[in-house]
Amino acid sequence: MQAKDVIHQLVDFSHGLIGMYVQDLDDADLLVRSVPGSNHIAWQLGHIIAGTQHMLVELGHPKPQLPEGWREAYGKETAGSDDPARFAKKEEYLALLEQMKNATHQAIRDTPEDALGAPSPESMQAYAPTIAAALMLQGTHVMMHAGQFVPIRRKLSKPAMF
Repeated sequence: MQAKDVIHQLVDFSHGLIGMYVQDLDDADLLVRSVPGSNHIAWQLGHIIAGTQHMLVELGHPKPQLPEGWREAYGKETAGSDDPARFAKKEEYLALLEQMKNATHQAIRDTPEDALGAPSPESMQAYAPTIAAALMLQGTHVMMHAGQFVPIRRKLSKPAMF
């Protein structure tokens, strides 16, 4: 097994977990907050999608297409909104997550193994010092948000997944 194989597995596992955590949620459930001031799942999914696109572009990979205004709709300024009209439907999030996962896998395949230890772009240095770290972030960023879905699932009386 090579380093890129591990990164592929991390991305697949993280995206699979997100799918499991939202499979029994409906669009209204995606707007529930675990506690006041926390982010609801709808905003987090949009943020993951926008963040993935941004990081892939920073790494020099082709820009996966998103709906017009997506990045702005899921910025820090919109995190406090509970207006259902401002957010996508679950099926759109899932389709775009799949697109981002596929784009991430392509970026991993396109990165030479000997480039993984190279420094990441300067804009990413503070949180991902190497190309490998930046590619791994495509999975760990997803995983970090997936952990925030658990208290929302409990609040909604959904069954424990693990």
